Amino acid sequence: MRSLGALVALALSLAVLAPATPLAAQEHGAAPVAAAEGAGQAVDIITPHITDAPHMEVPYWRAPFYKEVHLPHWPAVTIGPITLDLSPTKHVVFLLLAATLTAVTLIGTARAHVRHHHTVGRPKGFAAGLEAVVLYLREEVVMKNIPHGGARYAPFILTLFFFILFANLLGLIPYGSTATGNISVTATLAIITLVVVETAGMRAQGAGYLKTIFYWPDDMPLAMKLPMTLIMTPIEIVGKLTKPFALAIRLFANMTAGHIVVLALIGLIFTFANLAAGAPLLMAVAIMVLELFVAFLQAFIFALLSSVFIGQMVEAHH
Repeated sequence: MRSLGALVALALSLAVLAPATPLAAQEHGAAPVAAAEGAGQAVDIITPHITDAPHMEVPYWRAPFYKEVHLPHWPAVTIGPITLDLSPTKHVVFLLLAATLTAVTLIGTARAHVRHHHTVGRPKGFAAGLEAVVLYLREEVVMKNIPHGGARYAPFILTLFFFILFANLLGLIPYGSTATGNISVTATLAIITLVVVETAGMRAQGAGYLKTIFYWPDDMPLAMKLPMTLIMTPIEIVGKLTKPFALAIRLFANMTAGHIVVLALIGLIFTFANLAAGAPLLMAVAIMVLELFVAFLQAFIFALLSSVFIGQMVEAHH
């Protein structure tokens, strides 16, 4: 079943390409798009890049300079009325790659940090630079938003930041794919964050955590408490759900939109096919530089908001 991200990306790509002829819709959106008769053949370069697929593109020395490598297909798993296809896809591969890079980078840096302290008494090189990033995130993002017990949540926030950062950056390299441009991926990250936020609230507030769900004003007479509880309790529940929703949509929309703009500008180069193609090329390069900044920014915002949400639940107890 196609995700919401695939549908949004498909609609936007059709608007960008805007041919006046019907599109040949084929499986996974990876096939060429039929243009007007006698006008040649246009290729949809946008949809395949930002949507998931059961295959990957790898470099190849002949035009179009890539080859499709199909990933293994596993039998579907049926659990009651639900049928799940757990076969690996392109985004799954890049998620595993992002997780591997996160683990190798952070564990390798930690070991280098210990080794440097034994030899020269201080970190140096890449380990020193990454230590500065980790300390900034810990002190300025985590500890300032979670003053009480923030140290226990620092590993989670740091893991979120680096995992999302690597997933974002992998979509900017040739033959790469941005897994965070998939709404299913960002929604899963948001749900994990929601679980951590609510668990933090339960641990910090104990039985008082129920007041974050069921509104019960202690300073009002009973005649006012009951109607206020009936009115405000649904609002409190919706408020809990809007936080992960905002996290998921913000990351998904920003990463998808940037790729659509870049690929649309690259498409203009082939549309003009003359000296006027220089302007779209320069604009595409500028947007790519901006996308590099956005990759860091969106990882930082996700980590920052997660810290804020955890802090709101923990500090309600103090």
